[in-house]
Amino acid sequence: MDTLSYKTISINRATAQKEWVVVDVKDLVLGRMASKVAKLLRGKYKPSFTPHVDCGDNVIVINADKVRLTGKKWTDRIYLRHTLYPGGQRETTPAEMMEKSPEKLIRKVVKGMLPKNILANHIINNLYVYAGSEHPHAAQQPKVIDLQLIK
Repeated sequence: MDTLSYKTISINRATAQKEWVVVDVKDLVLGRMASKVAKLLRGKYKPSFTPHVDCGDNVIVINADKVRLTGKKWTDRIYLRHTLYPGGQRETTPAEMMEKSPEKLIRKVVKGMLPKNILANHIINNLYVYAGSEHPHAAQQPKVIDLQLIK
């Protein structure tokens, strides 16, 4: 048996096969949807997954304003941020964020599901979130993925 034929293939940025996918998040629970979108962005479902390379897909999220949360999380959950000035800690709830910009809420939750390193800052740029059902990425010919079927 030729043992040299069994080599681990490690891809790089040039050999990564990135695709465009559309995800409709209408009536999906926010956290479960975000973890599945993070897997798509990271490329963990691909057989050629390499942890230190951005090998995931470009994900287009539509109907972001129709996502849902269970229980009292719309008002009880608090997201903190700081303005970098003394006494500048600000807090918002998901309901306030959804009212102002549903795109920012989805991006914040998905970014929280990514690893906390420099690669995550590059991966989150492959996420495109839109409040309505229309998106300007028709030229990329994205394929539609049902998140209910992804584990």
